[in-house]
Amino acid sequence: MSKAKLMMVCLVAAMGGLLFGYDWVVIGGAKPFYEPYFGLNDPSQAWESGFAMGSAVLGCIGGAIGLGWLPDRFGRKPSLIFAAICFTVSALWTAFATDYWSFIAARILGGVGIGLASNVSPVYIAEVSPPEMRGRLVSLNQMTIVLGIIFAQLANYLVFRTVTSDVSWRVMFGAETVPAALFLALAFFIPESERWRAVGRARSMNAPQNGGFIETALPGAGVQKRVSPVWPILALGVFLAAFQQWCGINVVFNYAEEIFKAAGYDVSGVMFNQVITGIVNCAFTVAAMCLVDKWGRRPLMLLGAGGLAALYTILGCCYHFEVKGVAVLIVVMAAIACYAMTLAPITWVVLSEIFPDRVRGTAMSVAVASLWISCFGLTLTFKPINEALKAAGTFWLYAAICVVGFVVTAFFLKETKGRELN
Repeated sequence: MSKAKLMMVCLVAAMGGLLFGYDWVVIGGAKPFYEPYFGLNDPSQAWESGFAMGSAVLGCIGGAIGLGWLPDRFGRKPSLIFAAICFTVSALWTAFATDYWSFIAARILGGVGIGLASNVSPVYIAEVSPPEMRGRLVSLNQMTIVLGIIFAQLANYLVFRTVTSDVSWRVMFGAETVPAALFLALAFFIPESERWRAVGRARSMNAPQNGGFIETALPGAGVQKRVSPVWPILALGVFLAAFQQWCGINVVFNYAEEIFKAAGYDVSGVMFNQVITGIVNCAFTVAAMCLVDKWGRRPLMLLGAGGLAALYTILGCCYHFEVKGVAVLIVVMAAIACYAMTLAPITWVVLSEIFPDRVRGTAMSVAVASLWISCFGLTLTFKPINEALKAAGTFWLYAAICVVGFVVTAFFLKETKGRELN
């Protein structure tokens, strides 16, 4: 493919990331409006309210685990098409939901789309990209996730200011239909991954492809040379995926609203500042795209783990000594910038590169499932941890986790910059 066609193909695949970001964030702005409609704003309905907010995560786990075999069995392109169908149907279904359980089912279906897209999009982009461009093109998937988050924040803000509260939550969810339908239409026109086709042919015919043998680990397939075991690489992938969540950035986002309120902002101001947070996230994701193929994956992963450990230590001290206002706000923005430039995009790049061809789709699904299970666990344990350790102790705990992530990355992650996929 020419570079122009390659960029267009990767942009289409990365639309899964755009919808991932939008679907993940839109519910936060819609929450104050759909809760009264479904009667969830009563304190006695706390569990039902929490389940409505977290139900998409169940779909993410189901999409990653239950459909993890789909990309290796039927191909990357059909998997992207199925994810687009999930997004489109979920957006319409959520917008027109008339009862609580219908709303929950629609959110779970959207989660299935997220789980599948977060697996397939980076793998597809990695397989169609040349080594010298692969890092920034796979990072494009994270960029579209960030753009999806910004679009959701902007949509929430604009709808909040212009649409009556009775239907505003329906408009917020329904707006996703436009990019979802566009993704569905365009996904039919992208080519299938030739690397996936080559692996399939080699498995069935055990024949040379493009001057070289595609290695397989299937019994009796006539392995051309010793194939390294997958389990150590899979264990590293599972750890890195979990670490991307347990590095604590969601804690920063959870505290962001409180920090904005402490600085004197009203509800409208908080929503506007969340848009600014999204812009910072986007700007430093662009920085990551510029650096990933120059600096490499390993240095950026180490920078992210070490940088967040230092920033969380400072935040913990701020809360311990009751420092508030602009100083804390600056540290929070720095943490978001650090994450956006390192662990957020680079983890996806690493996961798309470290697994061998013969199991890439399935192994990626296991790693992505680890990510979403970790996300669910982080959300579930955040309040108990915060109550037990208070704000300062919570940030210091996640600083310690980042130190562990730094050590594991330093000892076990090999650089993949510029290497051919194996």
